[in-house]
Formats: sequence, C-alpha cells, structure tokens
Amino acid sequence: MNYSKKGLVYWLPRILGILFVLFISLFSLDVFGEYKGMAVIVPLVMHLIPSFILLTVVCVSWKYDLVGTVIFIAFAVWYTWTVASEGYWFWSVTLSGPALLVGILFLANWFSQRKNRYIN
Repeated sequence: MNYSKKGLVYWLPRILGILFVLFISLFSLDVFGEYKGMAVIVPLVMHLIPSFILLTVVCVSWKYDLVGTVIFIAFAVWYTWTVASEGYWFWSVTLSGPALLVGILFLANWFSQRKNRYIN
C-alpha cells in the first residue's frame, strides 16, 4: 500500500469521528430556545454528555483502533435498535449510518496496520 493510501486509511476515521461528534453536538443547541441566561448551562451540559463520551472514544481510538471500532459500531446498532423500533427509520439512518461508517473505517485501519506489521 502506498503512503497516500496509508495516510487516508489512518486519518479518515479520526477526522470523520470528530466531525460526527460535532454533528451530534449540534442537536444540543435546541436548549437555547427553551432556557434563558444561566438556566441554560445544566441542560446544555446534559445534552452534550453523548458528545463528550464519543469525543473521549475518538481520543482513545487514536491509539487503539479496535476501541473505536467496537464503540462506534455498538453505538450505531444501539441507536438503530432504539429509534427504529419506534418507527423513525430516517432518524436511525441519519445518525447510525455515519457512526457505522466511522467504526468500519477504524476497523479498516486496524487491519491495515496489522497487515503492515507482518509484512515489514
């Protein structure tokens, strides 16, 4: 595998993982419509807890790709199970699709590094 493909396989899940966390974080902005002043702090932090967890997962996955694989794929399966079971398939695909993609890309990077370890 040439160096540009190695770099792409390494960086793509990390960048998309950060973008996914930012995308999830956008949904917490709805608290500004309901609360005013200092009363917005607690609901905002509560809405950002999943983002903080996924950001921590991205940081840990920077070194350990399998952690990102397991957590992002588990998040995608869990979210699909909970949301699609209520009949909201579009919401399920909107959030679980990118999470599944990030998990698969972390897995691809893990396989790539493992393959290169045995070749070199």
